Amino acid sequence: MKHIEPLSARSKAAGDLLCQAYWRTYRLPVRAVRPSNNYGPRQFPEKLIPKTILRALNNLPVPVYGDGSQVRDWLYVEDFAKGVDTVIEKGSDGEVYNLPGLNPKTNLEVVRDILALLGKPQTLVTFVPDRPGHDRRYAMRGDKVLSLGWRPRTPWLEGLRRTVEWYVSNEWWWRPLLKDEFFAKDTPWGGTG
Repeated sequence: MKHIEPLSARSKAAGDLLCQAYWRTYRLPVRAVRPSNNYGPRQFPEKLIPKTILRALNNLPVPVYGDGSQVRDWLYVEDFAKGVDTVIEKGSDGEVYNLPGLNPKTNLEVVRDILALLGKPQTLVTFVPDRPGHDRRYAMRGDKVLSLGWRPRTPWLEGLRRTVEWYVSNEWWWRPLLKDEFFAKDTPWGGTG
């Protein structure tokens, strides 16, 4: 196995290898999907997009690691669900399918887009020290799933607008979560750094 960071990626890779071993050994029909970063309504606010939305709605500083130039590929949750359905219906057992969002954005672009959609000042952005081992780029190709006829359909700003509108309209859902330790940390998302 190649060197993989961070630890969560290692556990995901181990799960993939275990499933593939069961396919090869016992012919257990498995298909694995590896999605880009998902976003959309109801995402717990430990993650970058919902945490940014909630901090901005509450006029709190929005932390961004380093200079914000780290790149992530974003996949709207409904497109992810349709991608999984495509793999179930048309995929082959024992295969692994990358589900790309085809929306590569820097973390700073993501934060700035959210602030613009909320009509909040860009001065809410606060740069914090980068975390150790932070991936500079996390994006993927999805040739195998694209060959099955699936493509993400939701344009970046449309999915982000829907996501922001959901949080604006559903304060009852997220307000109790503001007491959570992940939200209180002045980091772009939960965790220790």
